[in-house]
Amino acid sequence: MKITIVGAGAIGGLAGAFMTRAGHDVVLTDRWTEHVDAMAADGLFIDGVRGEMKIPVTAVHPAALEGPLDMVLIATKSQHSVEAVEGLVPLMTAETGVVSFQNGFNEPDLVAALDAAGLPGKKMVIGAIPNYGGALVDPGYIEFVHEGPIQLGEMDGAETPRLAELASALSALTEVQLSDHIWGQIWAKEVYASQVVFSALVDDRIRNTLGVERYARISGAIVKEALEIADANGIDVQAFDFFDPANYRVKTAADTRKLLDNVNHAIWLLKKDQETKPDHQFKKQGSGIWWDIVYRKRPSETRSSSGKLIDYGKAVGADTRLNAKLFEMIYEIEDGTRELGFHNYDELEAYVAACGKELP
Repeated sequence: MKITIVGAGAIGGLAGAFMTRAGHDVVLTDRWTEHVDAMAADGLFIDGVRGEMKIPVTAVHPAALEGPLDMVLIATKSQHSVEAVEGLVPLMTAETGVVSFQNGFNEPDLVAALDAAGLPGKKMVIGAIPNYGGALVDPGYIEFVHEGPIQLGEMDGAETPRLAELASALSALTEVQLSDHIWGQIWAKEVYASQVVFSALVDDRIRNTLGVERYARISGAIVKEALEIADANGIDVQAFDFFDPANYRVKTAADTRKLLDNVNHAIWLLKKDQETKPDHQFKKQGSGIWWDIVYRKRPSETRSSSGKLIDYGKAVGADTRLNAKLFEMIYEIEDGTRELGFHNYDELEAYVAACGKELP
């Protein structure tokens, strides 16, 4: 299997580097010219939770890709996924596999884009959730921030040879969990992502945001509403990695305590590997959304990923008030009309109360 990774940032770059090191046929490409040039000349320098290493990789500019493409991992930010696939159509055949290897509800859009190009989108697209984390710090330099598995599955739940072969290759990086209900897990990731967006309202470490009970209660109410949006859409939301939707179906004070314990456990999982590297000063101290806003000085992928929850909610008449308010605040921060800070939590806390949606 020849694997092409489009978007060689943290997620795509780490996958490509470790698969290459294990002997798999992998080509990395990215629209950031300096990053491609650095990888082609010197390989990928990786530090973080697994220590420092340099891995030679094959990296080319998008215009230099050659077809026919076999297996393609789209690891761009979600807002660029359709554009990336459309640009590859001339190099694809009906047998090409296309993996949405990113955040967001991208699979239906990728299917539609491929169908519009005369290709069998539903047959080609594969769903995935990469749950490890990193940061593209500089051209040719990725920080490995936390460990985590990959969920991978055909959209129809089938067990296929291409899925098994791809899973085997990706296992060079981390554990791969095959899923027969990947769409339900993708929904779970985006429901949970409302909590991640919440953490990015403040320029501080996660232990000082979600790790504080008062703030975790606000985020819990927001995720609870997001889960209700999924329910209203008839989605069988599946547990994945450290997120179990059952913990957010809160009705009693005991349920709230269980939710808060789950949040604390998730924080521990995200940070436990960093504690084994006390000599490394991690550059990425928050979520990918925080990283985009604070470090990369660019809009996050919220609008094209978990932000789509609002459209899904409105389509079925679900209550989206808390999530709509949250996303509006993030967009204002990105637009420069709102400052990062704990005052955002105060405002959201008051709004949760005004909506009558506080956790018991």
